[in-house]
Amino acid sequence: MKDDNMIQVTNLVKTFKTFNAVDDISFTVKKGEIFGLLGPNGAGKSTTLRILSTLARPSGGKAAIGGYDVVKDDNKVREMLGIVSEKMIIYDRLTAEENLWFFGCLYGIPKEQLKKRIDELLELVNLIQFKNKQVGTFSTGMRQRMNVIRALLNAPEVLFLDEPTLGLDPQSSVEIRDFVKKLNREKGTTIIVTTHMMVDADILCDRIAIIDHGKVIALDTSANLKKSIVGADKRVIKLEVSNLNGDMTSKIKALPCVSALNQEEPTKLRMTVTGENAFDTILDAVRGLGGKISSMENLQPTLEDVFLHITGRNVRDSTEAKIAVPMHGPPGLMRRQQRGR
Repeated sequence: MKDDNMIQVTNLVKTFKTFNAVDDISFTVKKGEIFGLLGPNGAGKSTTLRILSTLARPSGGKAAIGGYDVVKDDNKVREMLGIVSEKMIIYDRLTAEENLWFFGCLYGIPKEQLKKRIDELLELVNLIQFKNKQVGTFSTGMRQRMNVIRALLNAPEVLFLDEPTLGLDPQSSVEIRDFVKKLNREKGTTIIVTTHMMVDADILCDRIAIIDHGKVIALDTSANLKKSIVGADKRVIKLEVSNLNGDMTSKIKALPCVSALNQEEPTKLRMTVTGENAFDTILDAVRGLGGKISSMENLQPTLEDVFLHITGRNVRDSTEAKIAVPMHGPPGLMRRQQRGR
């Protein structure tokens, strides 16, 4: 492993019977980097995270964190990790302090050190004034902040965040993203974020691996991924047709100049097009089909445009079920989960 790489994944595979949830993926994560795994539910993001966190064994390939193999050196790996699963692991009837005290004891943190650590973490997320309040009285955003700092009790070098803003309102989502960036900036924590939320990947991540059907299909910075689908003869456009119908949409999508198309609203199409004459070709086609054009405009590409361009489908289109395996943070619990694997 290179000195500047905290995580090294090489030809990783995870098979469930005949289904490859993770299909020969490779990537590295640098020390102090926020790295995103972006893709729809069922793409293999959470399974990859479970392998890296030693909660699942790979069927093939290798992965190492801090130079330690996730299979051979699993205890060493777990000592370096903090894990925030999609499901909140917080007890409503306990106060904020009692929750953190409970999990800190599972980590085996000495009492005096734990007391100081709890206050530091509550200060970090602006919850110190709620220290003695039951968590059940907290807002969803406050509870998620508690869920995150629970995973920071052991001062991990690497933090895994699985869908950190799922189900949160916009204000709470902003709070969580701001906190994650602050943690990375001030503590230098290496962070992997799994998400199907484009805004999380765009705002948070230094680099993004787009995953679909268990494979990494693109990996770069957000800016470079967006640049990859625009150029002298490539652009993203929005077309509004007042009398748009399914037949018309299918025929527009079949045009050679249209490389990707997404119907955002009943009358609006967002598409990636190629060719200097793409505008004229689309306009002629719509008019030939009896369409009434209300507007047409050039757009700045988004990560969703990138995903759509690469895969030919919207990131929200996936209906594959996630394979549910609990992800609990404290090493004591994690070791017990490993028994009998």
